[in-house]
Amino acid sequence: MAATTARDVRLATPTRTIERTTAAGVPWYIWCAVLAVTSVMIGGHWDISWHSSIGRDTFWTPAHMAIYFCGVLAGIAFGYVILSTTFQPDAPLAPASVHIWGFRAPLGAFIASWGGIVMLTSAPFDNWWHDAYGLDVKIVSPPHVLLFIGIYGVLLGTLVLIAGQINRTSGRDRTTLRWLFLYVSGMNLVLTMVILMEYTSRVFLHSTLAYILMATLTPIMMCVASRVTQFRFTATAVTGWYTFFLLALIQILPLFPAEPKLGPVYQHVTQFIPPQFPILLLVPAVALDLLWARTKTWNAWLLAVVSATLFVCVLIAVEWPFAAFLMTPAARNEFFGTGYVYYGLPPQSHLAQGEFYLPERGAVLFRGLLTAVLFCSLTMRWGFSRGASLRNLQR
Repeated sequence: MAATTARDVRLATPTRTIERTTAAGVPWYIWCAVLAVTSVMIGGHWDISWHSSIGRDTFWTPAHMAIYFCGVLAGIAFGYVILSTTFQPDAPLAPASVHIWGFRAPLGAFIASWGGIVMLTSAPFDNWWHDAYGLDVKIVSPPHVLLFIGIYGVLLGTLVLIAGQINRTSGRDRTTLRWLFLYVSGMNLVLTMVILMEYTSRVFLHSTLAYILMATLTPIMMCVASRVTQFRFTATAVTGWYTFFLLALIQILPLFPAEPKLGPVYQHVTQFIPPQFPILLLVPAVALDLLWARTKTWNAWLLAVVSATLFVCVLIAVEWPFAAFLMTPAARNEFFGTGYVYYGLPPQSHLAQGEFYLPERGAVLFRGLLTAVLFCSLTMRWGFSRGASLRNLQR
């Protein structure tokens, strides 16, 4: 199917505009990329749960294998695309390729393959780090940062690859590709929230730092996807995937038994610990979609400022009281999952006590929210710009 699609791709004019094709089927390497992204997201949360429930016992856990399968799959699939496009005479993807270091392939294939290589490079570094420094319960550590860079490379490469294919395809396959773009964007949001996990725990949700970080980073993919897919409820779909993914983990992970193998053990744990309840990003996302449907002719900067103000106001309006609810005994059930805690959590900690850490009020809170709006405006404007660029991408 990929060969049929690509043979119909050709240079249409001397300006090197690439003609769209109506050939049936999404190329196999895009499905490989989507599978790789799904594997690393499941493996990443499974690994965090493993550390929270069992501790780090060995590098060769199923969770680690799911993570690095992403790098292996991306390296093999896109390595093949690059080599076949470079060395095959009259390669089908040649008209849709860029030239880098003597090789040629679609730009997304290069980015995703580099991301896979970086991921695999981080594996021995992470193993050495644990052997040298012992148990590491931090999300942000040098080997993890390297791993995150690699994962982002695979995600970005996949998005670029899908965007280029969207712009070269028409018909039913174009709709499928748009939905795949939204799915991968949702997984990008999942990864972003993993990186922010240590700053967006429910104990920090009455302080502005969590909202500044979320307002700065989470709307980017919503803005990009809105320009690429042109769907009406783009932001809703992106945050919907994030919300569904975490809710599924909260229901599935505790079904499997686990017990700590490392000390100290402060909390009684008999099953895998799921992530905390998802941030209610879905609500401001719906508000953004409703706004964007009515402001298509607005200036980009004005739209970014108004969108950022709306996003921050709605997010704080829904998440602030909801965070207070999550601190109550009413949330300690299988749906909200606040009763599941890391086995090494000290009993005197804020999370164990159900107390907010340094809650903010008054002028401090107001200044923090203004900062969130400012940063959100800048990143939203950048997201709109990147989305417009991807919408015109051919290679």
